[in-house]
Amino acid sequence: MAGFADLNLPQGPDKKSLQSLLESAAHLGYSAVALNHVIDFKEKKQGTSKRIKVLTRLTLVVSDPSHCNLLRSTSANIRLYDIIAVFPKTEKLFHIACTTLDVDLVCINVTEKLPFYFRRPPVNMAIDRGIYFELLYTPAIKDSTMRRYTISNAISLMQICKGKNIVISSAAERPLELRGPYDVANLGLLFGLSESEAKAAVSTNCRATMLHGETRKSACGVVYTVKKPRKVEEEETTLPACKKAKTQA
Repeated sequence: MAGFADLNLPQGPDKKSLQSLLESAAHLGYSAVALNHVIDFKEKKQGTSKRIKVLTRLTLVVSDPSHCNLLRSTSANIRLYDIIAVFPKTEKLFHIACTTLDVDLVCINVTEKLPFYFRRPPVNMAIDRGIYFELLYTPAIKDSTMRRYTISNAISLMQICKGKNIVISSAAERPLELRGPYDVANLGLLFGLSESEAKAAVSTNCRATMLHGETRKSACGVVYTVKKPRKVEEEETTLPACKKAKTQA
């Protein structure tokens, strides 16, 4: 069975607080976490823990199509991250993220009412491409208004994706904001997930996201070449039909 994971722990400048957060995550039963570095139009030095695997993550908040150029680049800095996520702010950018961007996660806004409706074609395309959708639970336990938005937006997504390819993360900034994986799975029931889907959202789906990131990283820099026809073959195709016959004879 895949271990539990939280793929969204904000990486702050205070190393002591970060270490406390990692220890709390390990104590709650998580076997892996991703330290999230957000670019909203910052480098990563991970904390250490003997009982927990620490990954690196980059999240790009995009509000204009030009912002996606960073993710389309072959920058070595981009390839260093274990997980790449995109937070699209418009329906057009959500469509681009699902259908063309080389990312591992698409972040769903849970702190306000969505400015667009989820549509089946881009969601299905993302699922087919092995991309996962991330929902955060910390806003829901902080504020009653954001709780309503979280549940409403999550249910809207479930109606389209049917519970497939969902990852639930915390974005916890303090240890007290973290919840154990089984508690998070119970929250998933409020989001419209079945019991098995909710458990997968904090375990097997997280593992699949990490594997997707590994595949993406290994695929970077691969160059495909097409062999040119040999010169002899090119010359042969230009021979007149009668000359070809003699040659073959």
